[in-house]
Amino acid sequence: MVRVAFILLCHKDSRSIIEQARRLAMAGDYVSIHFDAGGRSSEFRAIREALADNPNICFAKKRVKCGWGAWSLVQASLNALQAAVDTFADATHFYMVSGDCHTIKTAEYAHHFLGQHDRDYIESFDFFESDWIKTGMKEARLIYRHFFNERRQPFLFYNSFKLQRYFGLTRKIPADLQVMIGSQWWCLRRQTIEKILDFVKKRRDVLRFFSTTWIPDETFFQTLVRHLVPAHEIQTRPLTFLMFTDYGMPATFYNDHYDLLLSQDYLFARKISPEALDLKERLGRLYAETGREFHISKEGPKLFAFLTGKGREGLRFGRRVWEEQANIGRTRELRVVVCKKWHVAKRLLERIGEEVDVASSQFLFHEHDAGLPDLGGTESRLPKRRRHVRSFLHMVFDQKQTDRLLICVDSASMDLIQDLYKDSAKIKTLVMMCQFNDAYLVGHAQRIGLMAKDSPPEVIERLLPTLRQDVWHEHHQLIDAQFPQSYQIYEEAGLEENAVPLAEFLGISTEKARAILASDQLFSD
Repeated sequence: MVRVAFILLCHKDSRSIIEQARRLAMAGDYVSIHFDAGGRSSEFRAIREALADNPNICFAKKRVKCGWGAWSLVQASLNALQAAVDTFADATHFYMVSGDCHTIKTAEYAHHFLGQHDRDYIESFDFFESDWIKTGMKEARLIYRHFFNERRQPFLFYNSFKLQRYFGLTRKIPADLQVMIGSQWWCLRRQTIEKILDFVKKRRDVLRFFSTTWIPDETFFQTLVRHLVPAHEIQTRPLTFLMFTDYGMPATFYNDHYDLLLSQDYLFARKISPEALDLKERLGRLYAETGREFHISKEGPKLFAFLTGKGREGLRFGRRVWEEQANIGRTRELRVVVCKKWHVAKRLLERIGEEVDVASSQFLFHEHDAGLPDLGGTESRLPKRRRHVRSFLHMVFDQKQTDRLLICVDSASMDLIQDLYKDSAKIKTLVMMCQFNDAYLVGHAQRIGLMAKDSPPEVIERLLPTLRQDVWHEHHQLIDAQFPQSYQIYEEAGLEENAVPLAEFLGISTEKARAILASDQLFSD
């Protein structure tokens, strides 16, 4: 039978900690609390007094003052783990949580999930080979000794590091260890925890090494689990759902994230906003339910990136000299068909090619295989094409030996279109205003990885208004920009009405434009 001992690290908000501990213990599980020695004594007393009569809750015998990135966080975890092992003899799993974590499934679901497989759940990637660390110190975390707290003592921290580096005062990593790295939010079996505690008592050299590394809570348990447990018994993933913004800060969840959180393949989520009282109350009730089924769709990270990415439009680094000076060419004409439905835009280009003598390249900034010729390797990767848009188009014009080119771009590419209009070339755009039914929007979300094919109806229903609003915003943003010589054709408009703007866009007669638009299948899905 699964019995979980939650290792709860906290430092403030006694009321929330009391509620959290009681909730976690009410299903027969256990809680071992370490309250930061640097926290308010009055809050710690309130927690102890409120939970003193609960036999499923214990406290670390020794409290330490914790600091971000410091060994103290690992020591606090070890102290709480030892208290839990000593107090709760029938605990089968030990799950690390903080005051910002909250259950997002029922206790019944969590017990069944953990009982299905005899596994430890912990992120543990090779420290040196993986790209888990994106920026900042990497090897220096380990080979130099870090005695000071980077946030509380930045002057001492960085000057100590610089002096060691200057004098070459490096050290070796323990020879028998392969250092691993990953999230500190893990769930480990009892036998694994007992092995770790026994290892710590025997290998004081390892303890000394990690006690002066930087951010050891991302490496200590991750390394020891891999050292002590066979690989096939480790699931390299956390069971706590957390996401980070582009700036490396943890994403925060609010009241309207309830359905999103329930559909993720995790048992906990962090960080829950302190103001999200309704979300906490609903999740608290959920934890006690029985017989509840969950439809897992896993679209959380994609949806978060999709929504938060919208807030960054227009922000970019200063333009380089070669970007400023690269131009398509003053005598050249570029015609840009803007459309969210790529197949519709391609169909229009095919019809134009049948009636008008003009060179074309379809979604050359969006599709890897855009039928491009050899351009010295620049054509091989999409990021290369997007890095210097006008320089790239200059080469395409040259290769095709033309002064008129027709291309397609996605309606989300506002920044690309703005860049094109800064050129001295003669630019015209044609925005194809399509209609979007639910089936298309669902398919679109699946194609871009925003929604799984087996997403439950409630997830689809929640996401559709956001998608529809986003597509609508893209098209009308282009119209509101009032670019020179920009035209629109509409799916619901008649042949005669659309022929006029198409004729002006291409510089052809309305008769020829009507011939291009004559197909009944132009806007068909």
